[in-house]
Amino acid sequence: MTRDRFKQIAEAHLVLVRGDRTLLSRRFNTGWQDGNYSVVAGHIEAGETAAGAMVREAAEEAGIELDPVDLRLVHLVHRKSDSERLSLFFTTERWLGEPRNREPDKCDDLGWFARDALPRNMVPYVRQALGLIERGVTYSEFGWRD
Repeated sequence: MTRDRFKQIAEAHLVLVRGDRTLLSRRFNTGWQDGNYSVVAGHIEAGETAAGAMVREAAEEAGIELDPVDLRLVHLVHRKSDSERLSLFFTTERWLGEPRNREPDKCDDLGWFARDALPRNMVPYVRQALGLIERGVTYSEFGWRD
């Protein structure tokens, strides 16, 4: 049996925590999961490292500066949606600047939410990942069962 070679779409996600709160953004006007909260995230572009993508996305979406050496990979979701994806979740204890919404055309809310009281309207695989990160689980799968 011949199988298709896995074509990877990779994304970098930032789990930014301050005290007992996590930074979340509500998607708006994107055509995918609009109205649901997620973390700062984006696609890893060709020729870009995952850490480099996370630094870029944090600056573009939240106006904060990250040093890639401070990033720590805390979870990987191998997920299936419209395509097969690898969603890498990073965290850091250090950043420069106060997070602010730098993409109001794609995000209509950016704020800190208590980890034990996350919004009901969250991107499902992000909710799953955040819960598993709390438990120290570093790998999960999402969307493979119909």
